[in-house]
Amino acid sequence: MRLLVRGLLNQARASPAPVPVSGPDLSVAPELVVLDTELDGLRLLLIRTDRAESERPPLSPREREIARMVARGLPNKAIAAVLDISSWTVSTHLRRMFAKYHVSSRAAMIARLVEEGLLH
Repeated sequence: MRLLVRGLLNQARASPAPVPVSGPDLSVAPELVVLDTELDGLRLLLIRTDRAESERPPLSPREREIARMVARGLPNKAIAAVLDISSWTVSTHLRRMFAKYHVSSRAAMIARLVEEGLLH
């Protein structure tokens, strides 16, 4: 981590003057701060942020198909049979979809897709 911070510090020194993000009184929720340290006279904050909605990787056509089937209540084996793929492949698609939407269950994934208007 220290090497990464030093590399970023060197890169910042080589570039033009930094542009302040929100002025000198930057307030950040403590639970979002990953690292708060001082190095060579500079305070460095590493802050966790969520991806913007528009930056979220889109679902592939196969993922959309699987999401629709999950929303209808089909188990992995039934989805695999309909799509003529293995249930392991269905599980892989679901894991990737969970990661894209930062969820840990089928119900949460479907709720998020409906919330974002990607599933009706």
